[in-house]
Amino acid sequence: MKMTRSFYLTLLLFLSVCAQISAQSQPPNVVLVYIDDMGYGDLGITGAVGYQTPNMDQMAREGMFFSQYYAPQAVCTASRAGVMTGAYPNRVGLSGALNHTAKIGLHPDEETIADILHARGYATAAYGKWHLGHLPEFLPRKQGFDEFYGIPYSNDMWPNHPTSKNFYPELPMIENETVVELNPDQRQFTTVFTKKSLDFIDRNKGNSFFLYLAHPMPHVPLFVSDKFEGKSEQGLYGDVIMELDWSIGEIRNKLKELNLEENTLVIVTSDNGPWLNYGNHAGSTGGLREGKGTSFEGGQRVPALMSWKGQIPEGTVCNNLASSIDLLPTIAALTGATPPAKQIDGVDISALLQGDFSQHPRESFLYYYRGNSLEAVRKSNWKLVFPHPGRTYEGFSPGKDGQPGVAYENHYFEGGLYDLRRDPGERYNMRGYYPEVEAELLEIATAAREDLGDDLTKSPGKNRREPGRMAE
Repeated sequence: MKMTRSFYLTLLLFLSVCAQISAQSQPPNVVLVYIDDMGYGDLGITGAVGYQTPNMDQMAREGMFFSQYYAPQAVCTASRAGVMTGAYPNRVGLSGALNHTAKIGLHPDEETIADILHARGYATAAYGKWHLGHLPEFLPRKQGFDEFYGIPYSNDMWPNHPTSKNFYPELPMIENETVVELNPDQRQFTTVFTKKSLDFIDRNKGNSFFLYLAHPMPHVPLFVSDKFEGKSEQGLYGDVIMELDWSIGEIRNKLKELNLEENTLVIVTSDNGPWLNYGNHAGSTGGLREGKGTSFEGGQRVPALMSWKGQIPEGTVCNNLASSIDLLPTIAALTGATPPAKQIDGVDISALLQGDFSQHPRESFLYYYRGNSLEAVRKSNWKLVFPHPGRTYEGFSPGKDGQPGVAYENHYFEGGLYDLRRDPGERYNMRGYYPEVEAELLEIATAAREDLGDDLTKSPGKNRREPGRMAE
């Protein structure tokens, strides 16, 4: 039988529709990009000056920007423990930033996003910075990932640390559990981890996948490839952010090329705020108070972008409270995965992703820091900060060109009550003006201290779990 041109066009249309139906019948893919130390003000849409972030800005136009979004804690390891487990980091026994001497890590019995998706039949991969334990028993393939390529902790934990020369060993690049290189060329980090991610997507385009791309930049020391060196008007920091933005564009372009946009949730956020005492090698809080290592807004409120063509309404801004600990239960709900058996603290925010802002799945947030100190609580627009010793950058000169300035670690904060609706910079203490609000926030704190404990009030807490420990 002679095949006509119209027959071929009909056949191609039929095959295209079949492919779309097949893609929609699969649980959605999930791409989570976790950027290190990127501040709230580091995007074009949040006021960045001297460089552009066209791909992240485009992602906001085609998806949703969260204006009231919080990292689990304002420091590396703790934040990653929270995003992976859906629990406050102190619930799973982790705080601070683990280094090469640590004998602990995320307990293998904790169920991560990768664990629950792997059980659902997903292909899973982690590229970039891990920082949940460098020992073999704590690396990503013990936590639900099929493959890993990256560094075990922060990129400044190497012999060239600016203030701790030769304390750290050579920085290892690890593939699965094997060290494949020492002191790798950090100028290639963003490019290499992006290319690994693109290859993973290519290899798994026919089945559901979870990609966790944890960029080590713009955590100091800053490095950028030749592609972006000298491209910004903000020096090396701007160059680095522009290259990270390029990486986001490459990921989204690959999804579009493979017709996966309509079946892929893409999330881009940061692990905490900027490390302000590094001066011109640090980012911007966009006017929020303090920065990394503090429980003020500049330390924990971070930019968050989410896109999913046809599912998340385009060009929307969500002003409802949300956190990275909410990602696991939300992903579980969207994919049909079974949530962890153990207690977690995240909530399902999928209603917000659908544009239903009348819903408030997260009503409050706990700001824990240091060992297990409850330094503040938030409900609605109100935040109660408790008296505590902590880091401050204010009143001290920042560093320059990779050398840190002073950040005083034991400043005593008197605490206060702040209305974040009108005072996101936390400058105007309203304590005493709204006793009913303060009483409501104190109730939340009392329950938190009973549940998770609090070093400041010497409360042990009933429901904290132990981290994984190195076998003797």
